[in-house]
Amino acid sequence: MLEPGEILGLRPADANGQFPARPPQRQTCGSLQQLQAHSRGIHLICAQGCWSVQILTPRLFRLRFGLRPASANGPSGDFLPRRSWDVALADEEWPPTSFQLQESPAQVHLSTSLVQVRIDRDPIRFSFQDSQGQEFCADVPFGLTWGSDGIRLCKHLHPAEHIYGLGERAGLLNKRGRRYSHWTRDCWNYDAHSDNLYQAIPFALFLRPNLCYGLFLHCTHWSQFDLGQIDPEQWAIEVRAPELDYYLIYGPTPALVLETYTQLTGRPPLPPLWALGYQQCRWSYASAAQVQTVAQQFRQRQIPCDVIYLDIDYMRGYRVFTWDPRRFPEPARLMAQLHEAGFRVVAIVDPGVKFEPEADYAVFDEGLAQDFFIRRADGHLFHGYVWPGKVLFPDFLRPGVRQWWGSWQRVLTQAGVDGIWNDMNEPALNDRPFGDGGQIVDIPLDAPQGPPDEPTTHAEVHNLYGLLMTRASREGLEQLNPNRRPFVLTRSGFAGIQRWAAVWTGDNQSSWEHLEMSLPMLLNLGLSGVSFVGADIGGFGGNATPELFARWMQMGILYPLMRGHSALGTRPHEPWSFGLEVETICRQAIQLRYQLLPYLYSLFWESSQTGSPILRPLLYEFPDDPQTYEISDQAMLGSALLAAPVVRPGVRCRAVYLPQGTWFDWWTGQAHTGPRYILVPAPLEQLPLFVRGGSVLPLAPPCPSTAHLRRDQPHLKLYPGNGSFTLYEDDGETLAHRAGAWATTFFRLQQQDSQLILGIGARQGNWIPPERSWLLEPLGHTPLSLPDTGQPQQVLWPTPEDPPFS
Repeated sequence: MLEPGEILGLRPADANGQFPARPPQRQTCGSLQQLQAHSRGIHLICAQGCWSVQILTPRLFRLRFGLRPASANGPSGDFLPRRSWDVALADEEWPPTSFQLQESPAQVHLSTSLVQVRIDRDPIRFSFQDSQGQEFCADVPFGLTWGSDGIRLCKHLHPAEHIYGLGERAGLLNKRGRRYSHWTRDCWNYDAHSDNLYQAIPFALFLRPNLCYGLFLHCTHWSQFDLGQIDPEQWAIEVRAPELDYYLIYGPTPALVLETYTQLTGRPPLPPLWALGYQQCRWSYASAAQVQTVAQQFRQRQIPCDVIYLDIDYMRGYRVFTWDPRRFPEPARLMAQLHEAGFRVVAIVDPGVKFEPEADYAVFDEGLAQDFFIRRADGHLFHGYVWPGKVLFPDFLRPGVRQWWGSWQRVLTQAGVDGIWNDMNEPALNDRPFGDGGQIVDIPLDAPQGPPDEPTTHAEVHNLYGLLMTRASREGLEQLNPNRRPFVLTRSGFAGIQRWAAVWTGDNQSSWEHLEMSLPMLLNLGLSGVSFVGADIGGFGGNATPELFARWMQMGILYPLMRGHSALGTRPHEPWSFGLEVETICRQAIQLRYQLLPYLYSLFWESSQTGSPILRPLLYEFPDDPQTYEISDQAMLGSALLAAPVVRPGVRCRAVYLPQGTWFDWWTGQAHTGPRYILVPAPLEQLPLFVRGGSVLPLAPPCPSTAHLRRDQPHLKLYPGNGSFTLYEDDGETLAHRAGAWATTFFRLQQQDSQLILGIGARQGNWIPPERSWLLEPLGHTPLSLPDTGQPQQVLWPTPEDPPFS
């Protein structure tokens, strides 16, 4: 049986978060001894433990296996109680779902309208079937085993299955054949072979033609997915936890899987419109004068930009929630000047609080007086070393600590800071001061955490540290500015992080390999429920070449979070830093981003409603086309735009795969019919970009920032074919949309022989746009202007003076 300390993961991990190899002595579940049915599912009791199967919706199942205590005389149906910090929606929050239970001497069958669960009695083994009889997610015989190091479950891998998601993972799109641990880790200079990175999201999406399903491992302890590395015909889940707990989500499409997964773990709130604009960062703009100079350059060079970041040098000696009195003597005045010019400001906040007794550092003094910092198992304060030197770490597991931390953001918001950037929150720390050759270490796994009535250890909640810090940041901003939408950016997180913050992929490098890798990393984050994502344009570490920077800026217009960033000691990486040619390319790319803002903002709204990714792999839109399953260097922006960025130096044309349908070249209007590969010109100044036939694409007029965005000149580009689009609008800033101050307009485009028909639905919602007219621009036909009445309308082409489209 399991030793309590071992199953809780208290054995030391190595520098990569890995635990010692599994010992060969393992125990198995055995045969079913007793079945207990209840209104939401069944309990299956075997000699040494119990399975619980909960049916939450026709496509969502929760399966748990718990070991009976070593001292008990018989099996137990008890499972661990729900934690207050649980990231998943509670079982009782789901409406009851009908199902059928059938028993035979060899099997137990549970059936919903979509899925049948088959359970072998001896040994207990689960498999699932869809309505077409296709088996998926089936356990191998005796697949459930356990030992002193945890619980392991092995499942069959179908030969045609491809695997995606898993949060933030380097390398190509399909993750089959790899093994990944889930343990948040500071990972400077990661590469395609790296395992643990900043995010830990134990969710995998499995796809083959006509079938898609997802598996979310509901475990915050260290865990691991072996996706066919050891045995190419099997995949395995391993947990260092007292029980195995996972959700199985049936599609049959990726969109339906993600809709249910984000219903389970939460959906992203609608961000402020300014967060969709271009954002400029550097470690560091080290003074108010430098910040003002950068802002002035953007406006003088007519390069659109919405956000400037303040990295750690705005603080006094890197102490959180302080301003350096020499470099930033009048922060409120600086913020006011930037706001006047149409900029917003986001400031970095790290979790480490400088250990500074008797120095009148109020953050430290308050935290210590209220016992808000993590202690060791022996009761002494735990400390590590980060930028300020010796630091303590707040226990964000405790609601009072989160409220206290969030309230300290007033030091920033009262000066006019608009958003918070949470960094180093895996948490990242060394065992010696920076520069002294120390090692990256974790908070001790046996360090007690949590409120007094719900105690645990760091082993259970290490992966939650970044998520709970961002929760404290977001909730604090909501309290400090009750009617403004918060913006929080985080490096670390866990499943459900999309509820609290945008995510960027950490400390990447200025290399072609990292440019190429950024796209599948963001695509897999999107397939893990995290849609507001980005990578540092130009690369954080090292020096970009002019060509690399130009290509990265072109790719960056696709990133939901479009931010340029670079490290201390590197050459300048602003858009004008690489010569006139690259500056012109960057200006044109960012201007295109701003043109697309109405389309992008509607995609963000869609994501907030359904959990859909904004940046999507082709397989998301075309899940039954196996040709899309391995494409890592193309992406869809929503359902209308297909981009094929250039990710190699010297390339001036490239192959592009176009799935089924008609596709129009963004630059020339030339039509292509898929599915097929085509060779596309890709001069340095041009991103290969295509529009799906039937698309209604809303565009905005040029503007230097979203503060100057005009709402009285809506422009709709129409591409022949059959399709639809819902345009979402609101004030872009406040929380009034929660009270109905929003508007949607539904457009349907139809192609009937040579006739193109646009139907405009009645405006929904209570937000009223300014008086305006739609500028309708159908490809191949004469544009026209149509007053926006808010009522249903229909327009047909060709008009009397318009030649038929050919």
